[in-house]
Amino acid sequence: MSTRPFFGARAEERVTAQLASRFRKRGWVEAIIPYAGYGTPDQVRVLGRVVLTPQAPRTDLLKAADAFLSQRGWRNFAAVPLARRTVRVQAGDSEIEIETDRSGYLDVRLKNPGLPTGWHEVQVTTAEGTTATVPVQIIESDETLGLVSDIDDTVLSTFLPRILIAAWNSFVVTEQAREPVPGMARMYQQLLERHPGAPVVYVSTGAWNTYPFLSRFLRRHGYPQGTMLLTDWGPTNTGWFRSGPDHKRTALRELARDFPNVRWVLVGDDGQHDPVLYTEFSNLQPDKVRLIAIRQLTMAQQVLAHGTTTVLADPDDVEWTPEVAPMVKGPDGDDLAPKLWAVLDEG
Repeated sequence: MSTRPFFGARAEERVTAQLASRFRKRGWVEAIIPYAGYGTPDQVRVLGRVVLTPQAPRTDLLKAADAFLSQRGWRNFAAVPLARRTVRVQAGDSEIEIETDRSGYLDVRLKNPGLPTGWHEVQVTTAEGTTATVPVQIIESDETLGLVSDIDDTVLSTFLPRILIAAWNSFVVTEQAREPVPGMARMYQQLLERHPGAPVVYVSTGAWNTYPFLSRFLRRHGYPQGTMLLTDWGPTNTGWFRSGPDHKRTALRELARDFPNVRWVLVGDDGQHDPVLYTEFSNLQPDKVRLIAIRQLTMAQQVLAHGTTTVLADPDDVEWTPEVAPMVKGPDGDDLAPKLWAVLDEG
């Protein structure tokens, strides 16, 4: 049996290599896109991507900021990944050299050199001398509660699963047109007031290209800062498309491994697979889930989200019984919050 990557992945890599060569000649420059990571007293997870981007024109700072915030979504995708690039990751006295993957991503864990609890910056440097600082949040080893949140239709109304609407939202609509889900930011803030050291991780099947927009959106609407675990569109090593549910399953398993003492509050919506995935994870690792909170979409929102009035079925779904973690449901954060506190206050 062949161990070569799927031909679609090989073709994509050849195309991006040709694009990189062509755009370098046009003056595009190497850049590192930092993605917020996390860590413990033992290790630090650093995330980022090496790409080619157009050189930014020199202009008035305020005008540039205004143009940036009002830009069309397609500008988030104006970059060419740089595959197999050697980068050096340095956190204090800990240092490691790795290669980016075929899509330019780096995802590496290295020994924590003694960074205390809180936010810190890790330096990433390419072989060409391009540098960037990547934020990482160090969580105490004795922290026992954490928050995992979906993004699409949980904190941000996008109706992402419908491909045409997704394309419109991702490539055409301006950033200010995106709508936050009422009460969710307030609920997350209140959760952190009760548990100020809790890690916050946003897990979504959205593309990494939208990370800059999502970061600005979350900050602008009062959501707590945290790590985002997104995915990459396009062919994989085994097929044309990657599995969204498998991406979330992997993210949850890694979080359970990286934070062995944390029990998670899992927040999602019933427009996709979140109830099944969270229940599955709860049954597989019951000591890792404290509570499941599901935002309920209206019938109209369900139809706009995926063209049907029922929740999408996952062909890999397995019936899991009994449900271990308690589950609360509501249409928004203001309705979910008191139900959340009632369960958490039970101890």
